[in-house]
Amino acid sequence: MRFSLLLAPAAVAIVAPAFAGPAEQAHEISSNYDRDFKLWVLKLNVAPTAEERNKIALERPDTAAAVKKMWAILQPNLSQPWALEPAAWLLRNSGKLVTRDEVGNAKPMMAEAAIAIREAILKNHMANKDLGPLCLALVASNDGGALPFLERVEKESPNKQVQGVAALSVAMILKNLSDEPEVMRRRLTMLRKAIIESSDVEISGVSVAKLAEDELYIIQYLSKGRQAPDLQGVGSGGQPMKLSDYHGKVVVLLFWRSEEGNNELLLEMVRNMRERFTGKPFEVVGVSRDSKEVLRSMQAGGEIAWPNFSDPENKLGAEFRVAGWPLAYVLDGDRRIHYVGAMGSFVELTAAAVLEEK
Repeated sequence: MRFSLLLAPAAVAIVAPAFAGPAEQAHEISSNYDRDFKLWVLKLNVAPTAEERNKIALERPDTAAAVKKMWAILQPNLSQPWALEPAAWLLRNSGKLVTRDEVGNAKPMMAEAAIAIREAILKNHMANKDLGPLCLALVASNDGGALPFLERVEKESPNKQVQGVAALSVAMILKNLSDEPEVMRRRLTMLRKAIIESSDVEISGVSVAKLAEDELYIIQYLSKGRQAPDLQGVGSGGQPMKLSDYHGKVVVLLFWRSEEGNNELLLEMVRNMRERFTGKPFEVVGVSRDSKEVLRSMQAGGEIAWPNFSDPENKLGAEFRVAGWPLAYVLDGDRRIHYVGAMGSFVELTAAAVLEEK
């Protein structure tokens, strides 16, 4: 009897998913992935050696597999109101996933899913008062159709709070497109509407008012042509560091964290950039969410050879209103901002142009 009683819970656990409805299955996929990712990050941060850390890094939960499972559940159910929350989860988690065509060109892995989600919302959910989280998820989705869709929601949703969240999302996407005066005016208009209509709305525990305040701060203090704040913190060895220590150099200020996907590509870009600009007044300065111990382990393993602030509590990141990693700034010798955005070819091109001006 004892044997059969012990087996009973396991049998229930195995059989239960088969009887769960699609809403419950979607919730299980997202909650299991989020739990596994948090546990993986914890293991990564306490790894005692570079060898152990590299081994754990290979155990990263498979984001692509989780997203594909979610899409299999969502696709036939997009007309259902419960689908909005898991659709937002899918968009948030698929933004950095890419696939390549036969000639090697990269495109978002879930591009077709994003299109289908947008079409389903326009057809079935425009009056839904819970559309706000999905609007913000589109900001991180790398979906080329997100901006016109959000502009339509901002104008046509019958719910003023949803309009406000959509307006905030529009402003956040416009931030990555241009610093031209007309775009700046549009951003300010959208942020004003977000504050008026949705200041008390919370998305993932953060109010729209706070998010809009951060965007206004970025416009005022962290846009192209502004002087970047002088960060002060500690490096991997616990030694004091200041951004102004690199006065006179062109600096790529890179906010990053080791648990992000595609870190190998990021680290390779940094190595190539430092090699290209060897002998010139240039440096990459990292602001890492990793602890001093993790950074030292990465240095010992030869993964990083460039200076890094250790910022595990995101205090320095908060000074720059960093909401997503990695994020790069290109600064001249007086800390004037010449570029803000994703780490890629534009960073290197901008750094080269600023060095030519010196």
